Amino acid sequence: MLLLKLTLIPTLLYLLSLVARYRGPGFAGWLSGLPIVAGPILWLLAHEQGKAFAAMAAMQAIAAIAASEVFNLIYARTASRQHWPVALVAALSGWLLAALLLQQLTPSLLLALGIAALSVSGNYVLLPRPPKPALDSSSPDRLWLRMLAAAVLTLGVSTAAHRLGPAWSGVLAVFPLLGVVMAVSMQQAQGPAAVQTLLRGMLLGRFSFAAFCLTLVLLLPRLESHSAFLLASLLSLLAQSLSRCGLRR
Repeated sequence: MLLLKLTLIPTLLYLLSLVARYRGPGFAGWLSGLPIVAGPILWLLAHEQGKAFAAMAAMQAIAAIAASEVFNLIYARTASRQHWPVALVAALSGWLLAALLLQQLTPSLLLALGIAALSVSGNYVLLPRPPKPALDSSSPDRLWLRMLAAAVLTLGVSTAAHRLGPAWSGVLAVFPLLGVVMAVSMQQAQGPAAVQTLLRGMLLGRFSFAAFCLTLVLLLPRLESHSAFLLASLLSLLAQSLSRCGLRR
């Protein structure tokens, strides 16, 4: 399990960084909507803490889309005026405040879906619409730094999730790990326009993430965990394919 935590997500992030280099940050942002981080974390929770724990965490993860969108909005707005340390601190502060507010709500699937939909709709209007940036020119060394940061964050998030219960586990499963690592390195390499394109691209990917978590909430109490995760992955890919029309627009 430890080896999986330290290798799977960093490897996926490395591949996503290559996509950003050759297809642009908008396409990479769209792909990052897939449950690249939350999927493995929820799978680990199901095997280490049980299916009921993972189902509750998946429901909370849907609502936690709102906290990630708060991070994206603050980072995108701040990056146009400040260097990355200021943007990162401001965005993480916003994420933490939103996460704390989510913990005060009574868990409900309909409420979680409503909060997620409202946050994505709001950021569709509020996120900047920058001109199309150039392709990523990051050096290979920078990609390895992204992988290292992803490994450290993944280990920290999964370790904290085990100790804080299903509510915080769901929120931490949607911790903006990809946003932190890719936004900072992209701002350093290409400037704020590339970051804003990346974060705006993530909006369309939220549908596949929500489909994945919703499937887990509904099926984990009824099916064996491997079957539930397989069906959730297939529906996530279907939702991602349907959102491609929006990406092209």
